Amino acid sequence: MFKKILIANRGEIACRVAATAKRMGIQTVAVYSDADASAKHVAVCDEAIHVGGSAPKDSYLRWQAIIDAAKATGAEAIHPGYGFLSENEAFAQACAKAGLVFIGPPASAIQAMGLKAASKQLMEKAGVPLVPGYHGADQNPELLQREADRIGYPVLIKASAGGGGKGMRAVEKSQDFAEALASCQREAQNSFGDQAVLIEKYVQRPRHIEIQVFGDTQGSCVYLMERDCSVQRRHQKVLEEAPAPGLSQALRQQMGEAAVAAARAVNYVGAGTVEFIVEQRDNAATGQVDMTFFFMEMNTRLQVEHPVTEAVTGLDLVEWQLRVASGEPLPLKQDQIKLTGHAIEARICAETPDNNFLPATGHLQVYKKPAHTAFERGTVRFDDGVREGDTISPFYDSMVAKLIVHGDTREQALALLDQALAQTQVVGLSTNVQFLRHVVQSASFAQARLDTALIPREADVLFHQEKVGLNVATAAVVAHTLHQENSHQGNDPFSKSDAWQSHAETSRRFPLEFAGETHTAWLHYGHDGALQLTWGDAAGPAAHGPHDRLEFSADPQAMTAHPAQQSHQGLNVTWQGQRVRSEVVLQEGKPGHPAELAHVFTAQGATRIHLINPLAHAEGAQDEKGRLTAPMPGKVVSFAVKVGDKVKAGQSLAVMEAMKMEHTISAPKDGEVKELLYAPGDQIAEGAELLKLA
Repeated sequence: MFKKILIANRGEIACRVAATAKRMGIQTVAVYSDADASAKHVAVCDEAIHVGGSAPKDSYLRWQAIIDAAKATGAEAIHPGYGFLSENEAFAQACAKAGLVFIGPPASAIQAMGLKAASKQLMEKAGVPLVPGYHGADQNPELLQREADRIGYPVLIKASAGGGGKGMRAVEKSQDFAEALASCQREAQNSFGDQAVLIEKYVQRPRHIEIQVFGDTQGSCVYLMERDCSVQRRHQKVLEEAPAPGLSQALRQQMGEAAVAAARAVNYVGAGTVEFIVEQRDNAATGQVDMTFFFMEMNTRLQVEHPVTEAVTGLDLVEWQLRVASGEPLPLKQDQIKLTGHAIEARICAETPDNNFLPATGHLQVYKKPAHTAFERGTVRFDDGVREGDTISPFYDSMVAKLIVHGDTREQALALLDQALAQTQVVGLSTNVQFLRHVVQSASFAQARLDTALIPREADVLFHQEKVGLNVATAAVVAHTLHQENSHQGNDPFSKSDAWQSHAETSRRFPLEFAGETHTAWLHYGHDGALQLTWGDAAGPAAHGPHDRLEFSADPQAMTAHPAQQSHQGLNVTWQGQRVRSEVVLQEGKPGHPAELAHVFTAQGATRIHLINPLAHAEGAQDEKGRLTAPMPGKVVSFAVKVGDKVKAGQSLAVMEAMKMEHTISAPKDGEVKELLYAPGDQIAEGAELLKLA
């Protein structure tokens, strides 16, 4: 077994590999970029070497610098993780040439399976069923257009060297093909250094089911059952689970054996995943759903979703990787591998689901996780590569963490996942945590009606959902405000600022902004100490129904100390007879801004509400007419217009790239382009004005 390995990656996967290595007594070396100098993966490894600038091409993709770091520190092997250099044939060859073990498959297997088109041709020769498509080497755009027209729409354009949903577009009609092709090629070139694509028929009602395979240097190969990864956005996975719901034992075995055959065809060694697209057809005669599987691609590395396989098999796949790479045989034979229970993984990402999943950057001011294990099997497992106080930058993937649950049944796993998501609190940037809860609670996912179109099909219950509501949100922040005031004041009633008077009933005004609308809440103080909350433009007389009172109590066990700009309290709020436990975090606005942002977390959901300070003076808002600004930090890829062009509302104006994904900027109204303020390739900050439109 190795004594020291270098981990050629960052974030969660680097921490994941380091955890198993430490458990096995193996020393670890981290590499890091400028942006990651203080990152968690640097802290958890035994040594760390700086390899370059913040952008991946200047650091984590500089394989010679990484090999030099391994040799300088005495590492015997390199674990590539996933992404970056994990499926780079040249890197695997360079490791071997330098006398280092590449903890992955041989370069020949990466070459054979790394290009989607070539792997499909190989599988076709082996008799593995394929989706109708074009996988040829001729990349002439006119030929590709003709092939797409021949296959029939809708079609899927996919980067031949790609993965992770990058360089992939679904095209519904012929006239949209050329623009989608150009976008795919740019994204493929940027992400993989190869703009070649393949074209496939877009299968209706498809499920994405993949088989985990493992091979050793003695010629043995097994499959570790399957994972269902059908719930996707932008062709990237959102939720993964094992085993796949509704998959018969017979079909599981057929797919597993096909996956092993595919691996054997390239003399595969180590961890790999054979991905299948499964077509679903209703069988009127039997009342069942018939499934037919087609080979899609093979990922020659460890997958992001490997923890669900670890949960249901009880195995440590990184340990298996290390043992196989050091020359040991596979620890188990096929008939010794068993399934136990059900596991689901949710990818927690820095993004805004209600705004087309726009990537988000920012500071993790509050980062609260449920009780969990980390990087090892548990009922609730939370794998991440960040800590509270860290910054999510625009240079890398938007995934912040992975939440994995394991129950005896799928129903139990669903309940555990929803509960754990409810206990996950992030303040400082937008995340998809609440969106994940909406998916888990949706009828399609709960009842396992799965296919890759689940998210658009369930859009009405997944996006723009408000589970807390104005009443409870207001009650929570008002109760929090009172508790904060009381905790900083003495027992002398004359020193309190609670508006109590010896005669007459008094009220206190709370201006608010919620869901884009302004409101005024009035807190009424009764002589008996009761508190009552009403809404309206004036205080007015207050009704005295017993269920209209706002009541609250602080739970000392839930109080958490945070920096001065934040306050975090556990409160029990009763509103209209409903008792809700809430936690409130105040995030101060920018200097001169008249509102303070309050984050309200409850078991039912989370929301945000602005507390308006009427004494604050906001800076004059700029007239945004004719301005188009960057919705995130990133790079300008291209402009689709030039100065003087007349444009229509909704027309594509520019393309930006951030977090390894392209985003189109569209015209908000009709107008004329007056000025382009940047050039393709320029790095720009969030909010920077891209062009002027009159």
